[in-house]
Amino acid sequence: MAASISTNVLDHIVHLTSPGSVEATSEQFRKLGFNVIPGGTHSDGLTTNALVVFKDGIYLELICFTHPPSHYPPGSPARHKRDTNRWASKPLGWIDFAFLGNGSLISPRISDIINDRAKQDGTDVKYMPEQAGGRRRPDGQELKWVISAPEAEKGGTLPFFCGDVTPREWRVPGDPPSNTEHPSTARGIAHVCILTSAQTLTSVSRELTSVVGEVPATATDVEVFWILGTVYGGDRDGPKLILSSPKDEDEASFVGNVGTGIYEVAFTVDHDRGGTGATPYGRIVWTPLE
Repeated sequence: MAASISTNVLDHIVHLTSPGSVEATSEQFRKLGFNVIPGGTHSDGLTTNALVVFKDGIYLELICFTHPPSHYPPGSPARHKRDTNRWASKPLGWIDFAFLGNGSLISPRISDIINDRAKQDGTDVKYMPEQAGGRRRPDGQELKWVISAPEAEKGGTLPFFCGDVTPREWRVPGDPPSNTEHPSTARGIAHVCILTSAQTLTSVSRELTSVVGEVPATATDVEVFWILGTVYGGDRDGPKLILSSPKDEDEASFVGNVGTGIYEVAFTVDHDRGGTGATPYGRIVWTPLE
């Protein structure tokens, strides 16, 4: 059973902005040419989000904390929950990415599959026991899922897994079709690029291989990439997950300030737009369809 469970389907990419900024961020992404739809408030009450959904089934989660830490009384349980949230100390911008899970709190669990694989591979990957999660949409619909996440220090380098308990289309509303139509003509994700130092490239590559479950499609001394799956496949290759060491001063500065993390996200577009751009805190690339 476990061998048949895929661990390489890209589900969504997380973009963090300052507390209480979900509406402002939504407007900024609309100005970039994305159709942004409301998301809702997560079950712990700490975060709220909006969504950008693509035809390939992948989406962007535009997330922010509901309140800054100072909103919660020092020493209170609520303050502890806020301070220990997996994203509490992340710099703003592209902070994490998720693969599609299987929604199971019992066997077969994604964490068991990956931890067993990592043990066989001899890597330091460790996924924590599954946790239930959820979100309430603005229309009142309650969504439920299961999260399989790596140890906190690996978050944003290794993906977490989101497996639906309620139907995925509740979480990722591709209907009506207009939800996935964007003024920028963005159709889906071309790549997610993670930067790491030259010294850690090999070890991080081995860890990602343990998670993805496949050897890289291409590997050099400075860059490695895998071809990921999508929820709605099709006759085109899926998005690339790129792991690279810095190639210029901007990339070296990112690694110096952030460490290992998501440097940029690329979107496939219908026309010869090309070039690069920026979200409020992150880098984007427009990749014309061939």
